[in-house]
Amino acid sequence: MTDHLRAWIRLPSGAALDLINPSPQAWTDQDLALRLARTYRWGGESTWPWPLSVAQHSLLVLALRRQWAREAGTSLSLALQRAELLHDAEEGFLGFDCISPLKRVLGEPFRIVGDRLMQAIATRYRMPDWTPDTHALHKRADSIAAATEAVHCTGWSEREVREVLGITHPVLDTDPLQALYGGTPWEPWPSDVAAARFLDELRRLAD
Repeated sequence: MTDHLRAWIRLPSGAALDLINPSPQAWTDQDLALRLARTYRWGGESTWPWPLSVAQHSLLVLALRRQWAREAGTSLSLALQRAELLHDAEEGFLGFDCISPLKRVLGEPFRIVGDRLMQAIATRYRMPDWTPDTHALHKRADSIAAATEAVHCTGWSEREVREVLGITHPVLDTDPLQALYGGTPWEPWPSDVAAARFLDELRRLAD
């Protein structure tokens, strides 16, 4: 990919971000939170009034990792919590949540754009590299969240999750986010609510 190419997007703050050569300082925290709250999983399909945002998904994955750490009698560092919260953050700037099979079809140029955005985000928020252990736990949380969202938010059956989507992880009954925020279990939040909750968490995890 040639560095002289430019692909600008306007951000909610009025700033501009070059998707091909992103600067870690090009956006505000509010920009990122709102973009992720306006980026929807599952192609925007939902059995609820709102589709599920990447912001809400990210908070769910973080909640699961925290829950498992408590159950194991340990805790997550602020840096590792940021890595969990921001694991899909580049999708907010790309504007859509691209499923893994489609990423493989889109190929290397798309992967490079996503990787450059993720590197800028990692630099900005001082995200640690995954270790084999932390990455395995993250992928488990991410896959459980995906299986659960597919059933409770999107309308796939548990059989379809296994046989069509190929996700073998369990589907949760209890919504960890309900204990934190109240509301109806598994109901996707309006974008302004998702943005505010994501931003609050991001600010709490600053160091």
